[in-house]
Formats: sequence, structure tokens, C-alpha cells
Amino acid sequence: MYQSIRHALIACLATGLMSGAAMAGDDEPTVFGWVEKATIEEPWGPKVKVKLDSGALTSSMQAEDIEKFERDGEEWVRFVVEVEDEATEEVVSKTFERPIFRKLLLSGAGGQDRRPAVLMTLCIGDTRYEEQFSLEDRDDMTYPVLLGRRTIQDLGLLDVTRTFVHDLECDEDTPLRQHEDKELDDDIGI
Repeated sequence: MYQSIRHALIACLATGLMSGAAMAGDDEPTVFGWVEKATIEEPWGPKVKVKLDSGALTSSMQAEDIEKFERDGEEWVRFVVEVEDEATEEVVSKTFERPIFRKLLLSGAGGQDRRPAVLMTLCIGDTRYEEQFSLEDRDDMTYPVLLGRRTIQDLGLLDVTRTFVHDLECDEDTPLRQHEDKELDDDIGI
């Protein structure tokens, strides 16, 4: 009985999603696995594993030595991204400076945590995405980058039974989907 209910739910969900995609003008929505490969900030571009996490609203990126400062009257942040490049298996790092896009106050079982969020660019599949990322030391976590619902809704559908669905195909001519052009769906929990 469980299997027949499961199949019926999957069929209903697929039908609903496919009709929504058809209304948007797409023949078929793009599907991503719960773990994919991405590159951070072309042309620097280390290849990393990213976890697509529908339980998180905002994406998060590995960052160390986070230092806030002021530039031209605006709040900025300097931070180091240190990750293992999946292509070379070497640990690589780079220092970035970005304007603070917004400040997050996160609440959980461990209490409250304040983090800056910045705009960074990732290549996933054949598209570059400018997304907001909270900066967090994720050294003790399996995935240096976590993609939340704000990012997932721009990517496509999430299939939690699959991993590494897309090959990386970005180059200097790859289109960039800018954050400012996003239309966020209120239903994702903004």
C-alpha cells in the first residue's frame, strides 16, 4: 500500500511541476541532485561539492578570517575561502572583499548567530549564478557550500535520490544569472 501511495504522490507532484514549467515556457524543468559539483568565482574556480538543502533558506559558504570594515561609507567584509579542489585534491585558498549584502540573524538549538551575507558567483552545470551566501566557518562540515531554497528555486527541481547530475560546462562565455534579476517566490519562506 505504501508503494502505491508513494507512486501516486510522485505522479501528482510531477504532473503539477510539469504543468507549472510548461506555463513558464520551458519544455522540461532542470533537475539537480542533492549533491552537485560547482566552481566558485570563475576564473579562480576550484571545483567543490555543494549540498542542495531545502531545509535552509539562505545559502552558506566556507569562510575564515571574517573581518568587517568600511569602504566609501559602506560596510564590507574581507574573508578567506579555503576549500579542497575536487579536480586536483589540493587545498586552495583565496581572500575576497565584498560589500555586505545583508546581515543575518540565525536562531537554532545552539542559540543565535549573526553572519554577514555577500554576493558570490558559482558555476553549476552550464550556468553561472550570482547568489547570496552567508559566511560561515564550515571546516568541520562535509560540504563547503550549502545551497538553500533561495538558490534552489532559481536552479530548478531537486531530486533527493540523485547526486552529481550535471557536468560543469562553464567558460568565459557562460551566461550569468544575476541576483538582482531574481524573482523570489514568497512560498519558499522569505
